Amino acid sequence: MSRPTSDVHVFEAHASDADLDDLRARLAAARLPEAETVPRDATGSGRWEQGVPLADLVDVVTYWRTEYDWRSFEKQLNRIGQFRTTIDGLGIHFLHRRSPRADATPLLMTHGWPDSVVRFADVVEELADPADADAPAFHVVVPSLPGFGYSDRPSTSGWGTEKIAAAWVELMGRLGYDRFLAHGGDWGGNITTVLGGRFPAHVLGIHTTFADAPPGMTTDGLTAAERAWAEDTHDFWARRAAYAKQQAARPQTTGYALVDSPVGLLAWILDKFAEWSDTEDSPFETISLDRVLDDVTLYWLTRTGASAARIYYESHNSLDPDLRVDVPSAITAYPRDVEKCPRPWAQQRYRQIVRWSEPERGGHFPSLEVPDLFLKDLRDGLAALLAVTHGAR
Repeated sequence: MSRPTSDVHVFEAHASDADLDDLRARLAAARLPEAETVPRDATGSGRWEQGVPLADLVDVVTYWRTEYDWRSFEKQLNRIGQFRTTIDGLGIHFLHRRSPRADATPLLMTHGWPDSVVRFADVVEELADPADADAPAFHVVVPSLPGFGYSDRPSTSGWGTEKIAAAWVELMGRLGYDRFLAHGGDWGGNITTVLGGRFPAHVLGIHTTFADAPPGMTTDGLTAAERAWAEDTHDFWARRAAYAKQQAARPQTTGYALVDSPVGLLAWILDKFAEWSDTEDSPFETISLDRVLDDVTLYWLTRTGASAARIYYESHNSLDPDLRVDVPSAITAYPRDVEKCPRPWAQQRYRQIVRWSEPERGGHFPSLEVPDLFLKDLRDGLAALLAVTHGAR
């Protein structure tokens, strides 16, 4: 039974002028290293071989200091509707947009790292009140993960993906949503998998851009394309996942730089937007500079560089190998995502895949890179879940 409560309070974001002035002063006083030692004629991804190129970083820092407007994004969050509630002693922040449609279905959307509620800010309104009257509508809830954004920073260990998933069920119940759909990518995809596997009484179905197969899968019987996916994922974890291993092993050490230096925080996050997006060079080919800075500035103003990194310490490689998802599942594999799970592997965990999608474009942040394509694919996936759910009644 749904159980709306009064333990949910309206929240409005409003950074102090002093904090914004301090940010600009730190940017102006930043000490930068020399340029990277890649060939001068390097192009495309070759320019980023050693990380964020100095020239690119200087341009972004200059824009951040002299032109970027945090107040604009702050107003957008407040227009969507922001709230906080306390679950297991921890304050949880979330966006909540109720649909005006009587036929709307509750939808929980969970972000990952190094993003935030920024990942979904531009699609919430269209999901809740679609321009097309024939499109499905949703009551959209977008929580900030513990230690991220305006959620509290945990002071004790234990806030891993299993506990977060349980907290999300409690959150949805407080809003009156006893049964709901769930979507997520990155850590949000992991949490969405846990939701589907642990809480089938509450979860109607899941849509994820991050399918996670059980360990021990072999490449026997895979197609050439599926083998390539497996090889790319292996290469990613072997050669390009130092950030994850550092944050899993020593998040506190990394956190000092991320909380003290806005330029260090920017470089740490921008590197991932560049490497994980479906672009040939700069992430700004598909993601607006302002959106990336909205994300980085949210981390900066809330001092969450260290606390957000701890999700790796709490949950890295912790998904229960025996967890199975029996609720209807829709899975999307974007072509330039960093991890893509072959369908035969996914089927070993997700027992009822009702839709499998492989779009032609998009990377790890599809809602920011290809928002129109993302919206259509998400709607199609959620519609497939609802068709199964309604057919079972």
